Amino acid sequence: MMRETHSNAITDTPPTEGDLKQARFEEGQRITWVSVAVNIVLTAMQLVVGFTAHSQSLIADAMHTLSDIVSDAFVLFANRKGAEAADADHPYGHGRFETAASLVLGLLLAGTGAGILVAAAGRLQDIGSAPPVGLAAMWAATFTLAAKEGLFRYMLATAERLRSPMLVANAWHARADALSSLVVAAGVGGALLGFNFADAVAAIIVGAMIVRAGFKFAWSAIRELIDTGLSAEEVTAIGQTIATTSGVLGLHELRTRRMAHQVLVDAHVQVDPRISVSEGHRVAESARQRVLGNHPEVLDVLVHVDAENDLLGNAAVQLPDRAVLLAHLREVLDANPPEFERTTLHYLGTRVEAEVFLPPGYADESGLATLNRRIEAALPDDPWFIAIRLNQRVAPH
Repeated sequence: MMRETHSNAITDTPPTEGDLKQARFEEGQRITWVSVAVNIVLTAMQLVVGFTAHSQSLIADAMHTLSDIVSDAFVLFANRKGAEAADADHPYGHGRFETAASLVLGLLLAGTGAGILVAAAGRLQDIGSAPPVGLAAMWAATFTLAAKEGLFRYMLATAERLRSPMLVANAWHARADALSSLVVAAGVGGALLGFNFADAVAAIIVGAMIVRAGFKFAWSAIRELIDTGLSAEEVTAIGQTIATTSGVLGLHELRTRRMAHQVLVDAHVQVDPRISVSEGHRVAESARQRVLGNHPEVLDVLVHVDAENDLLGNAAVQLPDRAVLLAHLREVLDANPPEFERTTLHYLGTRVEAEVFLPPGYADESGLATLNRRIEAALPDDPWFIAIRLNQRVAPH
């Protein structure tokens, strides 16, 4: 009974981010190794049957299958590299290795389709010289087609669940092989029935489909590499999560970009300009945590805190720094610098508001009135200050 309770407690413990990454990496490696094993078996079978049955198309398809083993080895490397933790050279991790692999595989897919198109055109120009094909080639082509289609469906389902563009591209590469095997089956069947042109026509149609799919994957990877943002709907959803965070008064400059299966987000949030730095940081961190919690695809969020909307520029950067302003403030008040407890400066627009905190006993009621008269006289023509507020502590800490 106690063992069962302990087991349930372990089961109910949510997996950590590291556990999820490790599981994703292991599953990606597993489906790729399955693809390698299937392709090795099919390559050997196609070569043996192709030579014995005098099927040039089957031998060509075997070479095509062999190229998949090479691409699978590349995927294994990229998947392992992409799972590595962030380091000094790659502070955002190695997810872009998957993007680069998706680009290469997309181009490889397009090249495969182009090769089928060229081969089909050559067969159409020389139909009469096609060699007689044995029936065994038909059985081999059919078996290859079934195996490739099954492999494609298995790989695609896993890749979509893992949300890995690289694995999706590799799955569609398996579909390209299935379609090329269909071309072989059609060609062999046509040859057996006396219609030698059938395989060439089918090859042209399928080759065009493969080229389109390859360029689609390559273009998707290129869009990611040039930091194309998420869709308007996805950006709106993330923006809504940030904007509804307690303490956020405004949101602007929300930017997104993909990195493999994850998303990086940058945002500027406007908060009350008179709250403390620590409270502003808490608002920003709350917004960040809400995005990470409500949008699992987001890897990280960089939140910049603004005291006002700076979309049209930030005039405060043209104002003097703290040391200059404090020296000017002491001139206005004609005060002894060491006797100021604390001064808070609010840079708002083109001017500055100052809150001066005086120690207990610094000035009596008459002395405070004198300081306020100095402030009232100086502010209308002051180049930097728009308001100066005096605060005097009435008791020790």
